[in-house]
Amino acid sequence: MNDHANTHASAPETAAGDIIRISDLHLTLGSSAGEVKILRGMDLKVAAGETAAIVGPSGAGKSTLRRVVAGLERPTSGRVEVAGVTLDGLSEDALAEFRRANVGIVFQAFHLVPTMTALENVAIPLELAGRDDAFDRAAEGLAAVGLDHRVTHYPGQLSGGEQQRVAIARAFAGGPRLLLADEPTGNLDGETGDAVIDLLFDLQKNEGTTLILITHDMDLAARCDRRIHIADGRIEKDNEDSGADIQVAKSA
Repeated sequence: MNDHANTHASAPETAAGDIIRISDLHLTLGSSAGEVKILRGMDLKVAAGETAAIVGPSGAGKSTLRRVVAGLERPTSGRVEVAGVTLDGLSEDALAEFRRANVGIVFQAFHLVPTMTALENVAIPLELAGRDDAFDRAAEGLAAVGLDHRVTHYPGQLSGGEQQRVAIARAFAGGPRLLLADEPTGNLDGETGDAVIDLLFDLQKNEGTTLILITHDMDLAARCDRRIHIADGRIEKDNEDSGADIQVAKSA
């Protein structure tokens, strides 16, 4: 399901094993006080099937990096290649096609449609992708997260943990090569959050999906293969390199 060809995109092969390749990434935004440099020369590679935590203080650029990798934010400069697709210069339609074929996203705030049932929420991306088996796949996805008995319930009838399980089922429904989870337990109590994270990692392992986890929780980050520390729009440390400081491009 992820061999869907993106006819609008340049799709060179990634280097062996890499699903994300970012080089000299900069993002500068305008504000009433002048230009604000959000990302300042990031270089990053992530291997297919890897679990990597992006950690750092608020405002460091973690969620912005997630948006750039998902094709939801255009960088000011630099190269971004994800799942063999070079995102630079793609149209909005091509970026949407790229996401449907390759990327699943789990948010802190669930982002479920309140007027749709759990089944309909999971089926949405599959229907947008033109799949005839959207509802069958959605039902399978809800069963996989233990919610086969809640398919006709609306988000307002579900607990926070159940809503996040629906969101996880939706994210995995299309068989994404890359899953981006941004503070997925932020709105959950500790016990519920632990159960949701266990589920997320189980699905990631079973599906072989690359997981990028954005979190402030260092105990949660420690469950990942790798921890990438970001501060002030730069990668400061990466435990792939045994915690050594990483040299990054200085902002212009």
